[in-house]
Amino acid sequence: MAAGHHHRSIVWQIAEDYSHCELLIRLPGYCPMPAFRDVIDVPLLVRKVQRSKEEVRKELGVGDDVKLLIFNFGGQPAGWSLKEEFLPPGWVCLVCGASDKQSLPPRFIKLKKDVYTPDVIAASDCMLGKIGYGTFSEALAYKLPFIFVRRDYFNEEPFLRNMLEYYQGGVEMIRRDLLTGRWKPYLERALTLKPCYEGGINGGEVVAQILEDLAVGKTCASHKISGARRLRDAIVLGYQLQGVPGRDVSIPDWYSLAENELGLLKALPRAATSLENSLPAGQTGEFEILHGDLKGFPDTQNFLASLASDMDSVLGHSPTHHTREHMAAAALFNWQEEIFVARAPGRLDVMGGIADYSGSLVLQ
Repeated sequence: MAAGHHHRSIVWQIAEDYSHCELLIRLPGYCPMPAFRDVIDVPLLVRKVQRSKEEVRKELGVGDDVKLLIFNFGGQPAGWSLKEEFLPPGWVCLVCGASDKQSLPPRFIKLKKDVYTPDVIAASDCMLGKIGYGTFSEALAYKLPFIFVRRDYFNEEPFLRNMLEYYQGGVEMIRRDLLTGRWKPYLERALTLKPCYEGGINGGEVVAQILEDLAVGKTCASHKISGARRLRDAIVLGYQLQGVPGRDVSIPDWYSLAENELGLLKALPRAATSLENSLPAGQTGEFEILHGDLKGFPDTQNFLASLASDMDSVLGHSPTHHTREHMAAAALFNWQEEIFVARAPGRLDVMGGIADYSGSLVLQ
């Protein structure tokens, strides 16, 4: 992003080239692509399950009473430092992509390199990994709760994540908690989710038919509303380009979420979401207090509730309207790190003395 202005002519050339495509076949969870003139939306493209949950668990030697976690970080270095205490009692973890030389602690099972992942995903109770299209689509299709770790500078993630959370199938894990083994609250939270995606998962067949029709000269109608699509994409792309690197894009409600103009997928009524849906259970005042306590002060409790509302608005969870100033204040915090809250016995007047004659306590 920092060097982008040096390469603007190349970007425009790429956009111009794409604009001459016959059409764009677009999957759910898409990010804005305003260069394309004609768009056809299709259902999720998902690999089909080949074996039953019972068959997979029997082969792995995992009983029905065991909670099964699949650890799936494809494309990442395989030298994970995993410890048995990361898992709560009654859990077993299946590790994808572990190297042959890597030894795993008890209750961690190394999957074969050629394992058919959809079967294992469908047989698990939840998945821990990073969001990519394959894991995202299969978690949605098989209604598997997905605990994900944020991927910085991955422009597709906010849109995939938005759809995952919309269908109540996602929990974000802070990267520090992943590395230090604080998995239990996230696993407990994942088990309370009720993923509810009911859209089509036959995108492969739909795309194949479109390509066959194109090959024999049939025209694939896109309802001729591509101008509106491109304008909408361009606006949201503008939000992306102005965003702070490493932070989520605040995707507007009017930008389609797994629904499309062709009616292939039905939109759900938006579930009311709060910080409660995105953080582990067992919070106090919407946050988990790591050190100290509220000491019974209601103003501190109210401040934390306001802070939680700020976080909701930044993450795009809050259904309420926030002023521009409120949003700007919320953006000052790094929500990936611990937040320290201190309560002073009076008002801290940093810039001058109007508080001294208004009846408040002043700490000059």
